Amino acid sequence: MSTHGRLAKRLEENLRRASGLSHAEYEVLLRLFREEDGRLRIQALAAESVLTHSGTSRLVDRLEGAGLVERIEAEEDRRGAYAVLTKHGRNHFTQAATQHTAFVRELFLSNFSPDELEVMGSFWERLDHI
Repeated sequence: MSTHGRLAKRLEENLRRASGLSHAEYEVLLRLFREEDGRLRIQALAAESVLTHSGTSRLVDRLEGAGLVERIEAEEDRRGAYAVLTKHGRNHFTQAATQHTAFVRELFLSNFSPDELEVMGSFWERLDHI
């Protein structure tokens, strides 16, 4: 637990310093970036996050205030909304991801051989259904 805590703290500090993003904000931008149209329902973002639906909605509000996402009402049912990655959000995420990936490699991945990383990856795949 202490190793996890130290690792998470270092990753969060570096991410904030380099990009101004929290890990939760980065995760939302990553999920949107991976979508072909750059959009997901806020409900879907919450389902994949450690945040509650209201916590995810507040996070999307912050990202919208920063111009990184846009909230669009769901036309199909009018009860939900989509978070949509803006052009500025896509550019900001791309820069943040480049730096963050390099830091993850330096801090974490560099401690393991390619064979160890392959085995570790297979361990994580076993838990993918959770």
